[in-house]
Amino acid sequence: MPAPPPTVLQVLPALGAGGVERGTLEIARALVEAGGRALVASAGGPLVPALEAGGARHIRLPLDRKNPAALLAGAAALGRVVREEGVGIVHARSRFPAWSALMAARATGVHFVTTYHGTYNEDFPGKRLYNSVMARGERVIAISEHIAALVRARHGVGPDRLRVIPRGVDPARFDPAAVEPARVAALCRAWNLPAGRPVVLLPGRLTRWKGQAVLLRALSLMPEPRPVVVLAGDAQGREAYRAELEALAAGAEVRFPGPVEDMPAALLLADLVIHASTDAEAFGRTVIEAQAMGRPVIASDLGGPRETVEEGVTGWRVPPGDPPALAEAMAHALSLREEARAAMGRASRAAVLARYTTRAMQEATLAVYRELT
Repeated sequence: MPAPPPTVLQVLPALGAGGVERGTLEIARALVEAGGRALVASAGGPLVPALEAGGARHIRLPLDRKNPAALLAGAAALGRVVREEGVGIVHARSRFPAWSALMAARATGVHFVTTYHGTYNEDFPGKRLYNSVMARGERVIAISEHIAALVRARHGVGPDRLRVIPRGVDPARFDPAAVEPARVAALCRAWNLPAGRPVVLLPGRLTRWKGQAVLLRALSLMPEPRPVVVLAGDAQGREAYRAELEALAAGAEVRFPGPVEDMPAALLLADLVIHASTDAEAFGRTVIEAQAMGRPVIASDLGGPRETVEEGVTGWRVPPGDPPALAEAMAHALSLREEARAAMGRASRAAVLARYTTRAMQEATLAVYRELT
């Protein structure tokens, strides 16, 4: 039986809703379950109660501030936490607080790990240097092969430090057999979905690069009767973009339900799930969530979905930002017989269970921690 992991301090700006934050909670829970101590430093947020319910401890620090004084204050505060709590590993998950975390780790002599969560643009001078903190860990975790290739090319990180650990999905929560029909029926009523019409779902916050506009333009190219489209995500203040989407949706059956709490039920009611991002996703967790629910998926052919969507087997890939290609793919997917759709659903779920579970991600991360102790 492996020894308990060391005390690990994960560092990020805040505990809001998002993939980075969810991954933080999942690793904290794994540490506790393995007999270790899990600490998380952030400015707080709605996920703090869930973190603490899993046995981890939250340490509130203003790590969401971005200025030189905050950088130095964060380093000093994190250094105190490391010394007082007997931390063995500092694990940074976001760039600005990662600089504070790196300074604290060096000052205290403890191990430093990073997770490279995004593609991190380099659109002004000095940005590569700023981003490089995420490649300075004794171990650098890339969340996909796409990100690993980027880290190797930009920062020269070799196989001695680089570890690829894909994101994961909880197959017990995202399980078609575990979703009661009443949950699906409740969403159908809430969204006023017409009976007998196929439903196309795009989960994701309403922001231009997520491709909602691409999907609506593709919808306009499809013959009647067209499917109902559900754009499930929060506008997060982007009201001008939402208004643009509503204009594109004029005359079509399009729903804007906002953020969805019961995503397993939402995925199960969908006949087709769309990933239409126009920029490369670092991973794209919504794709594997849909696959775990046995749903056919059409994804943009760039970034992480190139690894998770096997063409014609677990879904289809289309060129990003190409409404005609997406319209053609949707028409093909929705024309499939039920037996073919069911076979693809089984293949999709099997692929997720084999490679992309939360447990696999947790175990691989704990293995990285044990490499350093």
